Amino acid sequence: MLKNFEEPMKPSHDPPHFAESTLQGSSIQGEEASLGPLVRPSMFDACHVGVVLRVVLFVEAVVGVGAMFGAAQAVDWLLRFSLLTGGVLPATLAWLIVVCALKARLNRLEPSRQWLAGMVLGAVAGLYGCGLLDLMGLLQPAPWWASAASGALLSAMVLAGLFWRTKARTPAATAARLAELQSRIRPHFLFNTLNSAIALVRAEPAKAEAVLEDLSELFRHALADPAESVTLGQEIALAQRYLAIEQIRFGDRLQVQWSLDARADPAKLPPLLLQPLVENAVIHGVEPSAGGAQIKISTLRRGSTVVIKVTNSTPAGAGERGHGLALANVRERLALLHDVQSQFKTAFKDGVFQVRLEIPI
Repeated sequence: MLKNFEEPMKPSHDPPHFAESTLQGSSIQGEEASLGPLVRPSMFDACHVGVVLRVVLFVEAVVGVGAMFGAAQAVDWLLRFSLLTGGVLPATLAWLIVVCALKARLNRLEPSRQWLAGMVLGAVAGLYGCGLLDLMGLLQPAPWWASAASGALLSAMVLAGLFWRTKARTPAATAARLAELQSRIRPHFLFNTLNSAIALVRAEPAKAEAVLEDLSELFRHALADPAESVTLGQEIALAQRYLAIEQIRFGDRLQVQWSLDARADPAKLPPLLLQPLVENAVIHGVEPSAGGAQIKISTLRRGSTVVIKVTNSTPAGAGERGHGLALANVRERLALLHDVQSQFKTAFKDGVFQVRLEIPI
């Protein structure tokens, strides 16, 4: 049953193939091209705890290996390692702090100048570490040139890791947006929404107008130029529009309960992250059940952490087994934005499925 929820973009009734859509005449390639290039995320995003820990461990590992040269015994190695750490660790932390503070300016530079700036800062950090040891009289004579070269080389290696981490964001974000666009124009969703609006035109024209506005907003978000992150408040607003449309379709079968903490709204999320989880709950909870289902969305701020829960009841034996692609995409994009500071968990118990996210504020 748990795996029924792992592919929100592929319901069991109407697989979302573009070829089936009557919108095919507008050219799918044209729709994809209109998405435009992703906003270039910062290669100097060294402000995350996970990045800091990995950089420090990497540099310390290099120092540990370097200390082995000329150390005949374990005690000699430990002394050399401790000595070098006294200069390398402050220099590494100084480089990370400066890069984090200047990341907005550094990211506006051309790629080649970004690498050059990072290596120059690394050389300066190497000289800083060497200067600390020299001031304490622990390193005589002081290897100034070697320290600057080592700092530049290590910073280049760290930048390479940050560069590939940044590159990993692009395909995940693009895939999520294309999947969202594909989901929004599938006949199953689009036709039901339009039919609902048509049915309301004469009896309740204001409600019909609201349905079409909500549908337009969903398309606008799917086609908009992507940002690196959006606020939780924006994601909540988008999910509310989606559920407002589905409420017209399912009526009393769809029972939605919101429990929102306004203090959590500024938290950052990758775009189009929450809405697919809510759609999952509708597809695998409400749609296959004759009696409907209950969906609960809650947000809560706990100190510097925000907890987000999407819960829905599930009819037994309904739906097809998913492949986990959508949840894996959500998990990956969340980790790319917040690294080890975020958590993504799923649980299924007593006919209730829950997705729980924890993100920093």
